[in-house]
Amino acid sequence: MKLETDMILLNQNYENKETAIRASGELLVEAGCVTSEYVEAMLEREKLVSTYMGNFIAIPHSTENAKKYVKKNGISILQVPDGVDFGTADEEKTVMIVFGIAGIGNEHLNILQKIALFCSDVENVVKLVEAKTEEEIIKYLEENQEA
Repeated sequence: MKLETDMILLNQNYENKETAIRASGELLVEAGCVTSEYVEAMLEREKLVSTYMGNFIAIPHSTENAKKYVKKNGISILQVPDGVDFGTADEEKTVMIVFGIAGIGNEHLNILQKIALFCSDVENVVKLVEAKTEEEIIKYLEENQEA
């Protein structure tokens, strides 16, 4: 999947995980990857199961029954250097990179796997958090896993 600079927002700040998820989903909508209903499904999924993956990343995506809102595969990336809490009332889980994903069929599983593999090394996440340009983020992701 080709990563696009207009699907990446640098130096973002979000008050909570809901606003971060909505922002990642809106990028997918603007790129024609999904309809606006998909964004609501992303928020619904977060209520059911956290999309926090560890190592300061979250990968919001929809519930299974929202696949009908996906028009094409897409990834949005939000860089949040100051972090946003994806935890619960009991536990804080700071996220500095948010990957919003949408995949046709089971393609989202392939996307999830590639992102999780790359971000399993916290040093890779640090590179994304410290990146100064959208192109730099794309370079890191494409070099290391052909995302």
